Amino acid sequence: METKGAPTPTLAITLLLVLAAVPAAAAAEGCASPEDEIATDRPDTTNSAPVVPQGSLQFENGIDWTHDRGFRSLAAPTTKARLGLVPCTEFLLDLPSYSGTVGGHGPSGFTALVPSVKHQFGELPGDVTVYAIVGLGLPTGAKSLSADRYAPLVQIPWTKELVQGWSLSGMSSAFFFPGDRRQNPTFEQTLELGWEVAPRANLFLEYVGDYPRHDKPSQVLQVGGGWRLTPTQQLDVHVGVGLTSVAPVYFVGVGYSIRFDGLF
Repeated sequence: METKGAPTPTLAITLLLVLAAVPAAAAAEGCASPEDEIATDRPDTTNSAPVVPQGSLQFENGIDWTHDRGFRSLAAPTTKARLGLVPCTEFLLDLPSYSGTVGGHGPSGFTALVPSVKHQFGELPGDVTVYAIVGLGLPTGAKSLSADRYAPLVQIPWTKELVQGWSLSGMSSAFFFPGDRRQNPTFEQTLELGWEVAPRANLFLEYVGDYPRHDKPSQVLQVGGGWRLTPTQQLDVHVGVGLTSVAPVYFVGVGYSIRFDGLF
């Protein structure tokens, strides 16, 4: 019988090394280089930004205000570190952020530490770029905000260029919560329309749906955009509304991202 909270080191190691084992030369064509401008996974949910260049370290930071049903909360800082390991493959680390209830009664505390690996594959027929992400949520956060066991995740983002300046993206995800029958597994589907409104500015409209195994689905619609201050710095903003009874009423966030090149 499995003991609650028991670690699963074999699964953890396997998930984190699956994509890291992809040969460095695989699909190097079309991946980012230090000459390319910064591209971030935030502020949208779909993680379809190109892999950061080899030897580059990128920090994506944000502050999010959420009006949920019965309480309001502020999460800060939401930080993701992305390190380009080899061409087309990066290591990601979602750092713990503190979520505090400002009004009403809601969960407070730190979120979990989540290491992941992301690989960018070559273009498929139809000019579609596909990525794969595998990660593992560690049982390090507050019980009200994260799992009390190792929580694997798998994500398949994709993006397709449409007419000049427009793109269509999406992501299919599976989150596993051992010991939580209501949420294990939870599937997430996103669909996003992006628009490069200017050489350094972009806008997006995105749908995000979370579908737990034995719970009500949470669906939101959000809009936002980013503005590149320099080739390696970006400001962003997003705002969203809930579409179902278990989704937040509304949320808003702002962020700042920066990339450092040539580390190795």
